[in-house]
Amino acid sequence: MTPPSGRALEGLRILDLTRLLPGSFCTQLLADMGAEVIKIEEPGRGDYNREFEPINVKESGSFLLLNRNKKSVTLNLKTDEGKAIFRDLAAEADVLVEGFRPGVMARLGLDYETLSAVNPRLVYCAISGFGQDGPYRLMPGHDLNYLALAGGLRLFADREGRPIVPGLSIADVGGGSQMAATGILGALLARNRTGAGQFVDISMTDGAFSWLAYHGADWLFAGINPRGGTRPFLGQAPCYNVYECGDERWVALGIIEAHFWERFCRAVGLGDLIADQWPEGVAAKAQFSRLNALFRTRDRDQWVADLAGADVPFSAIYDVGEAFDDPQIRARNMVLEVEHPIEGRIPQLGFPIKLSGTPCDIRTPPPLLGEHTDEVLREAGYDAARIADLARRNVT
Repeated sequence: MTPPSGRALEGLRILDLTRLLPGSFCTQLLADMGAEVIKIEEPGRGDYNREFEPINVKESGSFLLLNRNKKSVTLNLKTDEGKAIFRDLAAEADVLVEGFRPGVMARLGLDYETLSAVNPRLVYCAISGFGQDGPYRLMPGHDLNYLALAGGLRLFADREGRPIVPGLSIADVGGGSQMAATGILGALLARNRTGAGQFVDISMTDGAFSWLAYHGADWLFAGINPRGGTRPFLGQAPCYNVYECGDERWVALGIIEAHFWERFCRAVGLGDLIADQWPEGVAAKAQFSRLNALFRTRDRDQWVADLAGADVPFSAIYDVGEAFDDPQIRARNMVLEVEHPIEGRIPQLGFPIKLSGTPCDIRTPPPLLGEHTDEVLREAGYDAARIADLARRNVT
């Protein structure tokens, strides 16, 4: 492998056994920072995410947004030869990321204990719904379940207090992908000191639960059970809420500080509310009624223009299409493009991590299924005849 030459993680090799969102987002973050990510996929089908709607030409749009800068190797881990090849690859890898239920990798003979015996420097990261131990370890689940059991879903509610389905995969990405990437980077830094790898156990439920660092204080220090619509930052406070405008579009009023509240009240002609920023009960309902009626008097974009000079935390609520066209998003290069051999010129989400000395970049488009199998096996010492034989027998 080539030595580092300008990207933060260049020179690191990561084996990616994950499917779907949590693992793919994690390894794409690492790939964008320069790591060589080898995506190990099932022959013939690959990552299930390749099949999800919407389909661009032949590939899923979500797959195309989660797998740039990676190589694809097909490998049948249900065969003895496939397992042997994977062990050969793991012997030279820096990191392994998998997203199976606990016990699956042990049944395959590819668990941390086995692989670390041949590669003591291996950082092995397992992303699962509930972690490697505990009574729920083998339960099936998805983002909504993890967020529900972590206490987070109850914080999202409509005005009647009914839980709603959040539009973002909070437990998958915030509790899984980003926690895994952080854990992997921490383990790699520790390896620089000790020379030894380690096992990184990521529970998406644990990750989502850790996001209660703010609202958990209500329960732990005041005995208050926070729920959507019942606390100031959960929809109870008129000054920190959302409002429908005259054109049936919405705005977000995000005021906390008293000086911002005063500026807002004066700007909209509600000076009598300055001294009553945090009403409760009947008073809160009355203030909501006044603000609801006020915001319905103008269209959304007119409100944005009228309050632009007021210097208060206030914004339009965008739909996804508007967000992609926003000048701030564009100025931060969060919408990019890359050429794909089949899909053509395809859009990509930009890099959320900005590094001044070793910036992220797009080096390769999302890979075709098995596109790099021959290349990676050649690097591992397999000759052309052996590689062809493995493909013929559906090992790769």
